[in-house]
Amino acid sequence: MLSDFFTPENLSGIVATVTSIIGLLPQVYKSYRTKSTADISMVMLVNYLICSIAWVAHGLCSGSLFVVYSNVVGTILSGVSVIQKVIYDKNSRTAVGV
Repeated sequence: MLSDFFTPENLSGIVATVTSIIGLLPQVYKSYRTKSTADISMVMLVNYLICSIAWVAHGLCSGSLFVVYSNVVGTILSGVSVIQKVIYDKNSRTAVGV
């Protein structure tokens, strides 16, 4: 039954998943489109990546699938952001002769 799915735990998991996507997806897209990450902090990106990985581990240990799902999304997006930061910052330094 549908009402069994929409428990407080599941609803909060849905919100967590959606906000994880909303939090980083626009930045990943903008960085890809502009090929620029100069104004993004690497410390923030790495912190988000570590935090997401820790939440995935916690979700696996506690058996909470929504914690796992939402943070797998966050891990992927923050991992992509870190890779973009490394590549685009390197390319921008090369372009200006640094």
